[in-house]
Amino acid sequence: MALTSSRVRAVNAVYESGNFSAAARTLGVSQPSVAQLVRDLEAAFGVSLFDRHGQSLVATQLCRQLYAATSRIQSIEADAVAILQQREELAGGELRVGLGNAMPGMALISSFKSLYPKIQVRIEIGNWSDIVAAVVDRRVDVAVLPEVPQDRRFRSEVCLSQRVVAICHPGHPINRGGPVSIAELTKYPLVFRTRNSSTQRVVDKTFRSAGLQPEPAIVVNTREGMLEAVANQLGVGFIWEHGSSRADRIARIVVTEMDVELPEYIFSLLGTKGRLVELFFQARNLLPP
Repeated sequence: MALTSSRVRAVNAVYESGNFSAAARTLGVSQPSVAQLVRDLEAAFGVSLFDRHGQSLVATQLCRQLYAATSRIQSIEADAVAILQQREELAGGELRVGLGNAMPGMALISSFKSLYPKIQVRIEIGNWSDIVAAVVDRRVDVAVLPEVPQDRRFRSEVCLSQRVVAICHPGHPINRGGPVSIAELTKYPLVFRTRNSSTQRVVDKTFRSAGLQPEPAIVVNTREGMLEAVANQLGVGFIWEHGSSRADRIARIVVTEMDVELPEYIFSLLGTKGRLVELFFQARNLLPP
């Protein structure tokens, strides 16, 4: 009866992700390979590790006990590998970072690079759902986003808090130097992001809470598109307060109903090891208040 490391990794990946396909993506192998490894382990010991309910897998009590024991072993192995790789990484490794907002992610990267200038940083910028997928699919090692999913697969730590604000051209009549209400904004053409944007989810929720259903004049799929539309006086848009350092032809306005700061997170897949990932998490301590 062989309790091989490949079988244990397959079982643990299925336990963490909840299905064979997600576990296969995590391990970088095919879905049939993962399923076969789990079946082989069950057959070798005459046990059942998962209850099958259609496409869903529910871990048995035995599986949960096995995971509690073997996940510690995997963590120790990953720490050992990280120690062996540390010298090479700090001398010239690569860190892949996903950003939902250009800021504060760029500020974090600046802090990181000031300490470790020889490390190459590759950046992927996208909307909220794109960056979550990049973390899950391991296209990036670590990411910075608001509203990280409440999922046991992720490790997350708050790096700052910020609110969503309205933005307009400095010459827009709503730019009076004080807060505005969400109802006032409906008097003007509005620029929205697409639904998979974290900014737009906050905006939609605020309008719904106020009993309003405005129709946007323009819908854009990127933050840069939002900024350019507003700078060219096409309407009033929305952005995370520290989501961009751009100041030309852009005025930020506090919206009364949105004047609540929400956390921005650094996050990675739980168990993602490596000295560079740890150092990037630590870089948040260097951000200015």
